[in-house]
Amino acid sequence: MKKKFIDKEIKYTGRELSPHWIYKNFKLCGDSIVAFVGEVDVKLDEMVDIEDVINVEPIYSKKMLNFIIECFDTSLSEMVWRQRLFISIIKETLEKYGKQVKRSGDDLFWEGKKLSVSIATGSITSSLIHTALNIIGDGAPIEVSSLQDMGISDIKAFADDIMSAFVDEVESIYYAKCKVRGVVE
Repeated sequence: MKKKFIDKEIKYTGRELSPHWIYKNFKLCGDSIVAFVGEVDVKLDEMVDIEDVINVEPIYSKKMLNFIIECFDTSLSEMVWRQRLFISIIKETLEKYGKQVKRSGDDLFWEGKKLSVSIATGSITSSLIHTALNIIGDGAPIEVSSLQDMGISDIKAFADDIMSAFVDEVESIYYAKCKVRGVVE
């Protein structure tokens, strides 16, 4: 799995959660994870979470740390498992930074306020995850917590810690799968 932090700000609108977006824009072909900072403004017509559409809950934040993960040969069910693993890795990373957060499914909370958004989906060629953490809380439609509130200011180093831990975990899982022999009755 390849990883890259994108050093330019990118506005996330939901259209970026599409097959080969990482490859077309950053030349990473195959299973990949990228991180970038930018405004998040997902209108209802771009949302893939039908529950949010039904509840009329668009997503907005002036500045978030965004992660997009694309995996090939991965079913949607497997990608939801990877999404939960990814969220758990973010939680563990925050704990290494001395921050106690609560995880509920694919959501993270700090001091009772929502820190993250996350969704996993499938495409015709791959499965995808978008996860984002508020860097600042300004402009969100609900009261949120943020990395700024937590005192985390080196966003690139923080993102790299998360991506490295995820890549290591995925590679470790692949190795664990490949090192065992099959059994027969």
